[in-house]
This record gives sequence, C-alpha cells and structure tokens, in this order.
Amino acid sequence: MRKYLQKFSVLVFSMLLTVGAFAQSTIKGKVVDAVTKEPLIGATVGVKGTTNGVAVALDGSFKLNANTGVTLVVTYVGYNTKELTATSTNLGEITLDPSSGTMKEVVVSANLNSVAIDRKTPIAVTTVSATFIEEKLGNQEFPEMLKSAPGVMVTKQGGGYGDSRLSIRGFKQANVAVIINGMPINDMENGAVFWSNWSALSDVTSSLQAQRGLGASKVAVPSLGGTVNIVTRTTDAKRGGSVAQSVGTDGYLKTMIALSTGLDEKGWAFTALGTKTQGNGNAGGLNFVGYNYFFNASKVLTDRQTLALTLIGAQQRHGQRSTKSSIETYRLAPQGIKYNPDWGYRDGQVVNVRDNFYTKPILSLNHDWKINDGASLSTVLYASKGTGGGGSSNFSYGSIPRTGDSYSPFDIDAVQDANVANPDGSAINYLRAARNDHEWYGAISTLKKKLTPEIDLLAGVDLRYYIGRHFTEVTDLLGARYLIDNRTGTGAGDINNPIKNARVGDKIIYNNDSNVAWQGGFLQAEYSKNDLSAFISVAGSNTSYKRIDHFNYLDTDPLQTTPNKNYFGYQAKGGANYNLDANHNVFANVGYLTRAPFFNVAFVNNTNVPNPVAKNEKLLSYELGYGFRSAIFSANVNLYRTDYKDRSSAPRQATQNGQTYYANITGINELHQGVEVDFKLRPVKEITLSGFLSIGDWTYTNSVGPVTVFDETNQPVPGQTAVYYNLKGLKVGDQAQTTGGLNLDVSVAEDLKIGGNWNYYANYYSDFSYTSASTTSPNGAPLNTWKMPAYHLFDLNAVFKFKFAGLNSELIGNMNNVFNTNYVSDALDAANSGKAVNSVVFYGIGRTITTTLKVKF
Repeated sequence: MRKYLQKFSVLVFSMLLTVGAFAQSTIKGKVVDAVTKEPLIGATVGVKGTTNGVAVALDGSFKLNANTGVTLVVTYVGYNTKELTATSTNLGEITLDPSSGTMKEVVVSANLNSVAIDRKTPIAVTTVSATFIEEKLGNQEFPEMLKSAPGVMVTKQGGGYGDSRLSIRGFKQANVAVIINGMPINDMENGAVFWSNWSALSDVTSSLQAQRGLGASKVAVPSLGGTVNIVTRTTDAKRGGSVAQSVGTDGYLKTMIALSTGLDEKGWAFTALGTKTQGNGNAGGLNFVGYNYFFNASKVLTDRQTLALTLIGAQQRHGQRSTKSSIETYRLAPQGIKYNPDWGYRDGQVVNVRDNFYTKPILSLNHDWKINDGASLSTVLYASKGTGGGGSSNFSYGSIPRTGDSYSPFDIDAVQDANVANPDGSAINYLRAARNDHEWYGAISTLKKKLTPEIDLLAGVDLRYYIGRHFTEVTDLLGARYLIDNRTGTGAGDINNPIKNARVGDKIIYNNDSNVAWQGGFLQAEYSKNDLSAFISVAGSNTSYKRIDHFNYLDTDPLQTTPNKNYFGYQAKGGANYNLDANHNVFANVGYLTRAPFFNVAFVNNTNVPNPVAKNEKLLSYELGYGFRSAIFSANVNLYRTDYKDRSSAPRQATQNGQTYYANITGINELHQGVEVDFKLRPVKEITLSGFLSIGDWTYTNSVGPVTVFDETNQPVPGQTAVYYNLKGLKVGDQAQTTGGLNLDVSVAEDLKIGGNWNYYANYYSDFSYTSASTTSPNGAPLNTWKMPAYHLFDLNAVFKFKFAGLNSELIGNMNNVFNTNYVSDALDAANSGKAVNSVVFYGIGRTITTTLKVKF
C-alpha cells in the first residue's frame, strides 16, 4: 500500500508541476485616449492569433489571463489598433490615437496644452470623442454635441444654419473661451463665436471637451463660465480616405470626401477634407449653403521635432430669423412655430431680408520640439482673414406690403415697383449689410521644463493683433438707381460726404475700424507624484484698443483716430486632485481674474469718446469635486460658486418693427452657484447608460445706472435717457438653471448599435428687455421676467456597419426631437412682467430625421 501511495504522490506532484508550467499569468492595464486620457469604454484587448480576449471596464482597466511575452492587440472603434508585447503583468496605461477611418495620425502635442486629464486635472470636465460625434450629430449643430454635459446648454436661437449659442453655468457664449488646437477663436472685440464659421469642425474633431469653471487652458485666456477645447485631427499616417452622403428633413444634404496620402519614408503626410452642406431650413427663409474645408500637411523633421500646417474654414450663406415673435403670433400664423417674418419673394425667388454670409479661414503652423528628456517647446503661429456680415434692411415692418396676410412673406416685387415709380429714382426701401471684415494674427509658445521628477514648470507667451473694419454696405437698391444718404448728426452717415447718392457697394450709416492688440504671458507649476497632482498658475495680459472713425469725424480732425486705450488684466488659479485609491478621487480649485471690458464698452455710443466708467470685469471662483471609478460604474459630483463683478454689457435688441436698440451698461454683479452630477453605468459590455443632473442658482445681485439707450443711428431713444435697471434678485436668463439627461447605447449585435438620449430643461427664465426695464429711480421696484415652461426632448440614433464592395462602410440614422415637442428655446420678456403674454420667443426645432452613408477606403 505504501508503495502505491508513493507512486500516487509522485503522479499528483508531476501533474501539479505540469499545471504550473502551463498556468497563465494575469496581465492587467488601462486603455485610454491618447489625447484626453479618458478611459475607452468598450475597447477590447486580446492575444494575437487567438480568441483569448476581454473588454475593458468603465474605468478603462482590464485583466487578461495570458503569459508575459505574448503580443496583445488593443482595438476600439474610431481609434488606431495597437499591438504591443506584454513585457510584464502590469502594462500600466495603454494609449490609443483617435482617428477617422481607423487611420493612424501624426499628433502635434502643441495642440494639447489645454486638454484636461481624468483623475489628474482638478476641474469639472466632459469629453466627447470623434466616434460620439459621428454617431450622434445628424443635422444638429456642432456645439449641440455638448448638450448632455452638466451645466451646459445649447439652443439654435432663430434656427439659422450655424446660429447656435452655447452657455455654461449661466454664462453667455461670449464669456466661454473656445479654443481650437490651442488657438483662441472668440472675437477679440466682443468675445462672440459664430458657429457657422466653424461648421467644418464636425468632420475633423478628434476630441471635444467642455471644461466647466476655471478650465485647464494654459494660454492667457480668461475663462469665466468655462472653456470649450477642440482638438482636430492632424494628418493621417496611412493612405486612404472616406466619402459620406447625408440626407435629411427640410431638404438637408451633405456630401463629404476625405483623402490622405499617408506618411511616406521622408516623413511627409497630407490630408484634405471637403464638404458641401445645403438645405431649406426648418422655417421659411432659412435656406442655406456652406462649403467646408480642411487641409493638413505634416512633416516629421527628426525624431524630436514635428511641423504641421493646417487650414480650416467654411464659406457659407444662410437665411436668418432674427425677430422673436409673441406666442400668440405663432398660434395665429398658418406656419405655426415655423413662422418667420424676416424674408420675402421677388420674381418667385426667396429674398433673405435677414441673412448671414461669411468666410473666415484660419491658417496655423504648429511646431513641436522635444528639446531633451526634460524640456519641450510647443509653438503655434496663426492667421485669419474674415470677410462678410449680416444682411438687414431699412424696412419698417408694419408698412411693407406682404404677399398675403400679415403672416406671409414680404412682397419684394411691390417694394421694387414703388422704388421704380419714385419720381427722382431714389430708393424708398433697400437692403443693406452690416459688414465685419477683419485680419487676425497670433502666436502662442509654451516651454515645458521638468525641474524635478515630480515638478514641471510651464512658461509661455500669447500675442495677438486684430484689425476690424466695420461698415454698413448697400447690397440691393430694389429697383432704384441710388440711395440719398443725406442724414446729419452722430451715427447718421459720412460727415465727409453729407449729401451722398449711394449705390450698391457704397458705405452708409457708419464706417469705423478697430485695432486690438494683446500681449499676454503665463507661468504654471505642476506637481504630480503617486496619487497627488496639483498646479498653480499666474497670467497677465495687456489689451490695447484703438478706434478709427471715418464717418463721425472729418478726415482733417486729429480725433478721427484715438490713442491706444489700455486695460491690464491678470489671473491666478490653482487646484489639486488626490486619488484616494483606485476608485475614489477628490479635487478642489480656486481662481481670481480680471478681464478688459469688450471693445464696444470702451468707447461711448460707438464714437471715439472713451467711456469714463468702463473698467475691468472681475471674477472669483472656487469648486469642490468628487469622482468614483469602478469596473462597471463611474460618477462625478461638483459644487461650485462664482462671484462675477463689474460686468459690462452693450446689448443689442431687435424690436418688433425690425429696428435695433442698444445700451451701454457697466457695473453689473452676478452670483453663479450650483451642483452637478454625472454618471456612467456599464453592467455588461454591450450596454452603456450615462446621465447627468445640474441644479444652478444664478442671480443678479445689484442695480445699475444711469444708462442711456440708443437706436442704430446712435440717437437716444425718447424716454430712455439716464435710466436705471433694478436687477437685484433677478434670475440670469440665458440658460435653464435645472437640466438633466440620460443616454443609452446598446450593441445589439457586432455590427449594429442603437442609442437614445433624453434631455430635460427647467427653471429657465427669459431675458429682460433693456428698453422697457428702465426706471428713472435708482431704487424702483425690482424687475421680473417670465419663467418658461419646462420641457423634455428625446433623440434616437442607430449605426449599422457592413462591407460595401469589400470596403468598411456604415449606415447612420438620427432622429432628433422624436415626439416633435413644441417648446420655447429662447425668450425675451418685452415688458418685464413675468408673463408669457408679454414675451417674444423663438420656438425650438421640431422633429428632424437624417440618414448618412459613409464608406471608408
């Protein structure tokens, strides 16, 4: 018996040795986006040549039973496939490069200076991938890709192509810094962003981030409400391309083609993309056509230096609905919520009385230089030349004939007949355009130096120069031979030629130039060791304004050109993030900044008179945040409070008769505070559920005045001189203060994915009217504005992948506003009564359907 036991023991021991010899190790790691460091939920990691593989968890982590030394293949839709050798059981962070058509890209790190990194950068951030944009966009506007981020709201205003506006935490778009590849693109005079000028971004963006609050920007850009950071693709390193065709509601058509030469043996690569987008729009007179283009040439100079030249732009023209109407008007109009009073017919063709036409290409040259293992230099030089403007008329809407009842389009034929019949041949009514041509040059350079293994020091300069040319141009005399422009007084026309017979192309009403120079510098120290990361940053900038007025001052008058008016601003901010363990992290940040007032506030009433009360705006912001990451669930909670002091504003408001009034207001104070929650759940690899809730409390905290309201010829509006605005306690009305949403994506099969979005908006207050909100008493009754009805919106999308003639192809379907919900998206309480009956509004867009076929080769 003992002999048999010995033999059995030897056999068992031999089997254990054999099992041990073939036992596999557990290899672990984390798969993240190379640009944003966000986990790539849904990526797969497998052993090459086998069926052994796993999907990554919500936090990007994975565990794979395999021996070291094997070759792993990491894949994710919309990203480059990566192969690597498992040299250890812990591979740490594995990065994948985003691409279009799964083509590898040459990435220029100069573009990434302002990208926030999950669980490291101590700010609240939401990141949108190129894949998300491709699947969800449909015929939506590009900024609508951020509508499911907490604290962010996007509306299409009147519904014109590219006329969307974006707000973050109750701050208007002009107070949100928008950065493309490290370059600020907000207008240097007023902070405006016109998305129609950047519609090409939807096809070339590799990463889109909404950074709420102070933001991660390292350039000297004051971010009040937040920062939208956009990183475009650079150039594809593999030969190939794609074509796509979209068709949709209201005659929507979009054709796209992208080509890449690939990276050759000499280190050159070229990529080009072009699109044409056209349609009728969601209401009468909103027809549009746009041509978007993107070109990149990259050169790998050495293993330490890369140079990239990028051109991006859009040439477009689109009709607009600029005039809000009362709810009763929409109810009575045969067109319903699609009613638009701002267009007409001539010779059976649409005439856009209000429209926008513009082209603004931007050319940038990025140089990335890794000087040595401890230092790098990233530099971008850029230039932009914009030309175009917004069309309007001298129409008094109540007196211009229409083709039918009062809700029908303008009868431009009748207007033209009246002009022709005028005895002296001059125009009674005509079309004009407010032009805003400009040139913009800039340079941003950042030096990064590793002082110790834990501390990096970044220093840089931000230089910009802007020349703006503003004038009103006659665009159509509507059958007349000339226009008599003999008005006198400030803002009435050309003082150097007071009796003028103007023809098409001539300048009328106003003609002035603006020069804006910006010199900025910044210094930032970053600390990172183990689970703690922190930063402290200081920046300063000088903004110089100069105004040249060609109409209101004689050419011989030295006052025609102002001296430079300088405003020095600065900012200081800091924050820290601590990863408590693999699942939990906390962060905090605080910042204080001062910013120059906008150009139109620096000078009184659009003249060369300096505004004596214009001063820097000030902002103090602080925030606390908590994050949780696990294999199937992640969540973030943010608390914020922002004091905004001495805000200046020069609001322009269109009246019901088509006229425009504006005011010059300084000293407005606001308080923005709230809580934001977002989460993502992935119970199985085929299902992802995400959601958010944002609750804000944004109010004005003081009253302002005295202020004078002017018409578009700079004349004081009767009864609107030396007036006050009792704003204290009034709710900020640019954005719904309570928002929430859910997003569900389900992989039904390997080649079929469906998704749905639900968004909720509540506690949304209308803007107040500057022309009717005034009082002659600084202590009058407080203002009140209408609280708009809460509403829900649902969207659906589906993606089907297949082979077409052996090529990777996909069919994408999008349905937005599935239930065709009628909702008020923008409102102005014309009487500041708190009542709907006294408000003028824009309704949101109804149901739209878009189908896209994309073939990659």
